[in-house]
Amino acid sequence: MKKFRKLKPSELRWQCDPKILKFKTVNDLKTCEGIIGQPRAMDAIKLGLNVKYPGYNLFITGPVGTGRTTAITKLLGEIDVKKDKLADLIYVNNFKNNDMPHLIMLNAGDGRRLRKAMRNLVEDLKTHISDVFSSEDYQKRRQGIVSKYEEENRQLLQEFEKRIEEHGFKVVQIQAGPFTRPAIFPLIDGKPKKPEEIDTLLKEGKINEERYKEIKDSIKQFESDLASIYTRVKEIQEKANDEIGSLNEMMVKPVVAHYIQDMHKKFNYKKLHEYFAEVVDSIMQDLERFLKKENKDDEFREYQVNVLVDNSDTEKRPIIFETTPSYKNLFGTIERYVAAPGMYVSDFLNIKAGSLLRANGGYLVINAFDALIEPGVWQTLKRTLRNGIVDIQAFDPFYILASSALKPEPIAINIKVVMIGAQWLYYLLYYRDEDFKKIFKVKADFDTVMDKSHENINEYASFVKSICHSEQLLPFSKQAIADIIEYGVRIAGRQDKLSTRFHVIADIIREADYWARQGRKKTVGVVEIEKAIEGWRRRVNMLEDKIQEMIDKDILMIQTTGSAVGQLNGLSVYQVGGYSFGRPTKITAKTWVGRAGIINIEREANLGGKTYNKGVLILNGFLKSRYGQERPMAMDATLGFEQSYSDVDGDSASSAEVYALLSSLADVPLDQELAVTGSVNQNGEVQPIGGVNQKIEGFYDVCKSRGFTGKQGVMIPESNVHDLMLRQDIIETVKKKKFHIFAVATIDQGIELLTGIKAGKKTKSGFEKDSINDRVDKKLQDFAQKMKGFAKNK
Repeated sequence: MKKFRKLKPSELRWQCDPKILKFKTVNDLKTCEGIIGQPRAMDAIKLGLNVKYPGYNLFITGPVGTGRTTAITKLLGEIDVKKDKLADLIYVNNFKNNDMPHLIMLNAGDGRRLRKAMRNLVEDLKTHISDVFSSEDYQKRRQGIVSKYEEENRQLLQEFEKRIEEHGFKVVQIQAGPFTRPAIFPLIDGKPKKPEEIDTLLKEGKINEERYKEIKDSIKQFESDLASIYTRVKEIQEKANDEIGSLNEMMVKPVVAHYIQDMHKKFNYKKLHEYFAEVVDSIMQDLERFLKKENKDDEFREYQVNVLVDNSDTEKRPIIFETTPSYKNLFGTIERYVAAPGMYVSDFLNIKAGSLLRANGGYLVINAFDALIEPGVWQTLKRTLRNGIVDIQAFDPFYILASSALKPEPIAINIKVVMIGAQWLYYLLYYRDEDFKKIFKVKADFDTVMDKSHENINEYASFVKSICHSEQLLPFSKQAIADIIEYGVRIAGRQDKLSTRFHVIADIIREADYWARQGRKKTVGVVEIEKAIEGWRRRVNMLEDKIQEMIDKDILMIQTTGSAVGQLNGLSVYQVGGYSFGRPTKITAKTWVGRAGIINIEREANLGGKTYNKGVLILNGFLKSRYGQERPMAMDATLGFEQSYSDVDGDSASSAEVYALLSSLADVPLDQELAVTGSVNQNGEVQPIGGVNQKIEGFYDVCKSRGFTGKQGVMIPESNVHDLMLRQDIIETVKKKKFHIFAVATIDQGIELLTGIKAGKKTKSGFEKDSINDRVDKKLQDFAQKMKGFAKNK
C-alpha cells in the first residue's frame, strides 16, 4: 500500500524567482496598455461590439475588480467612426396639433445652427414686419380700405336716421353701465322722450291709448331695423378686416417668404421644409404680435427649436457610461414649467433626452443591478431594444400632479447596450425572462484567475508600473514586484494560477507606497509589501483574534498534544466579508450496538447544510461497502462538531469524521498533534477541499501560541498540494522541523499516519491481523453477535 507523503518546504509555496522577470530595473518596464488574462472575455466583447445585427447587446459578468469596466472602456475607445454618420435630433412645434411635436433628424451640427437661425428669424421679422406696417405705401392702402368701409357704414346709419326722423323718431346714445348703446326715442314737441316719459304723458292724458300703442309699435319696428343695420355694419367690418388681412398678406408675406426661402437654402431637409410652411402660416395668422415693442419671456416660444441631441462637437461614436440608470436618465422625460401661478404645463421644449438617445449610433454602458432595481427601467429597456424605438414619456409615479398629455413622435435608435453585472444576475435573467436571451445574445465572462505563464507574470509587473505611473507612486524594486506576484498566486488559490482581481492587487500597491513614504524610502521593497498585506489582514481579522483568544484560554477546547479515541482536530474556514481564516474544531465520534446507523448531530439539530449532510451520507456508504459485505452493520454512531453552535456546511470534514469513527470502533487513539482536512468518497479516496492555506495557517497559529512540540502538523489531500501558498513564517518553521505538512490520497494512508498502525489489506480470510481494518471488522462482528443474542433473548 502506498504510504502518506511528508511535504518538502519547497512544495509549500511557489517562489517567484526575480530572474524570470524580463527587466533589470522598474524603469525598463512598459506600462500595461491591454487587459491582462481575459482572452475569452475580450473575444466575446469584440464580437458583441462589432456584430451589427439586432440583439447582439453585451452582458459582462465576473467579480468586481477583474477588469470588466476597464476592458469595455478600452475597447470602446478604440472604435472610431466618421462624424458625418452622426445625427442631431430635434423637436419642433406641431402647429396643427401642439400635443404631438414633430421629430426631425439633421446632420450633426445642423440642430444648433437651426436653433440659432429660428431665433434670428423671429428677431428679423419683428423688425421688418414693423417696418412694413409703418411704411407710407402700406398706410395709404390701409387708410383707403378703412375709409371706404367707414363711408359705407356712415351712409347706412344716416339713411336710417333720416328715415326714422321722417316718422317722428330719433337715434339717441344712452349710457348702459360703463358702455353706451343706441336707443330710439319718439319726438314729442320736437324733443326726444324716454319710454318712462311716454308712460307719464299717457297717464296725464296728453296722449291717448291709440297714439301710445302706435309709438310703441314703431319703436319695436325701428329697433329691429337698427339690429339689422348693425348686423350689416358688422359684416362690412369683417369685410374690411378681410381686405386689410389680404393687404397685410400681400405686403408682409413676401418679407416672411424671403427669410423662409433663405432658411430653405441653409437647411435642405424635406421634413424641415414642411415645418417651415407651418411656420409661415402661423406667422401670418397673428402679425400683431410682431408689432409689440416689448414682448414677454418666451413670447415666441412656439418658433423655438428643441435640440434634443446635439452631436456638433462629437467626433467619434458616442460612448455613454450611465452611472445612475433611472427611468429619467435613461429614456428622457417631459418636464413642466409654470405658465401661471398654480398652473404647470408642458410643450415640445420640455422634452429632454436620456442616455439612450445621447448614445444613439454608439454605445451605452450601465450596471445591470442598478437598472433592475429602478422603477420601470427594465421593462422599458427591453421594449426599447426589442423594437428599436425610444418613446419619451413623463414617468414619475411618485409625483402628485397628472402626467403630461404630450405624445412626442417616437425616435428610431441604433445602439449597442453593454450591461455589467454579477454571474447570478445573468442566469436569473436568462432563465426567468424570455426576452433577455433575445436582446442580450453575447455574454462576456471575466475569470478570477489566469494561467501563471511567463508572459502573464511579466504583464503583472507591467500592471504595477501602470499603477505607479498613473498615480505617481514610488518605484518598486524587482523583489517587491516578485512578492506582489506571489501574493497574486496566493489569492488565486493555486500555484499554477494568478489572480485577476486587480483591484485587490492595486490596493496592496498603494498601501505599500504609503508605508515606504512613512519610512522616508525612495523605493518600495519587500518589507513594505508584506507590511501592506499584514496591515490589511489586521484591519479585518478581529474575529480571528477573538477565536484564538478563546482557544488560548481553553474556552474553546482544542487538544494539540497527546492522543484520544474517537476524537480528532478538524479544520474549518470562517468567511467574514472579503476575509477568510481557518481554525481547528474538535470532531468526536461515539459508537455502540444498535440499528440506527450514523446519527448526524448537526443535521438533527438543524445546523447541517446540504453539502455537509451529503458528506455524512457518503462516508456512511464507504463504511458499509467496506465492512458490511458479509453481515449487517449492527452499529449506532454519533458524529458531532463540539462547541459548534452555528450552521455547518461543506464536506471537507468528512475524512476526519471517518477517522474518528474508525478510532472509536477499533478503540485506537488518534494523534491530537495533527489536524485533518479533506473530503472522502465512497471508495475511500480523499478528495480536494477549499481554503487549504487558511486551514493550515489556522492550526499553525494555535500550535505556535501554545508552543511547538516538534510533532505537530496538518494532513491534507494529495490533490491539494498544488494549491499551497503558505506564509513564509510557516515555511521557515517546517524547515526547522517544528511543524509538518502531510499529504494523503486515501483513508488508509490517513489512518496509518494518525494511529501509527497499519490500515490492513483485505484478503480472502479477512483483513490483515491486528490492523485498523481488522480491529474495526472484529468490533462490528461483536456488535452483530450481541444484537443477534439480544434479538433471541427478546
